[in-house]
Amino acid sequence: MNNTDRGDFRERIRQNFSRQAAMHTIGAELTRVEHGVVEIELPFDVKLTQQHGILHAGIISAALDSACGFAAYSVIDPDASILTIEFKVNLMSPGRGERFLFRGEITKPGSNIIVADGRGYAISDGPAKLIASMTGTMMVIRGREGITG
Repeated sequence: MNNTDRGDFRERIRQNFSRQAAMHTIGAELTRVEHGVVEIELPFDVKLTQQHGILHAGIISAALDSACGFAAYSVIDPDASILTIEFKVNLMSPGRGERFLFRGEITKPGSNIIVADGRGYAISDGPAKLIASMTGTMMVIRGREGITG
């Protein structure tokens, strides 16, 4: 992956995350920001479950999308922004845990289109359990009114 200077991407990602009301609403926190990798953690909350008491697929998808999207921010120019244009989520195991970890990693950086892969884990006693995977495609946005880095 190209390690050219992207400005202070860590601070830019933290600022953008703090403005993302959806992540705030579900109680998510940004816990790791590196070049090409972002992690978001979420405590279990019964308000985020579906009828069987497991983490709702929509919450899992939203957290994976944010982790992948913010990972994409780490590889773009400081004056650009990111919008997700497509993603696919595979739900592999019920979302049961005390906490959840969502990791987004850049698979293929690009100047216009970026591909990222995400993994979601349930954390309790014992090893983390893989509950979901995602592949997402992000579009780099430049000069569009109302969408800034």
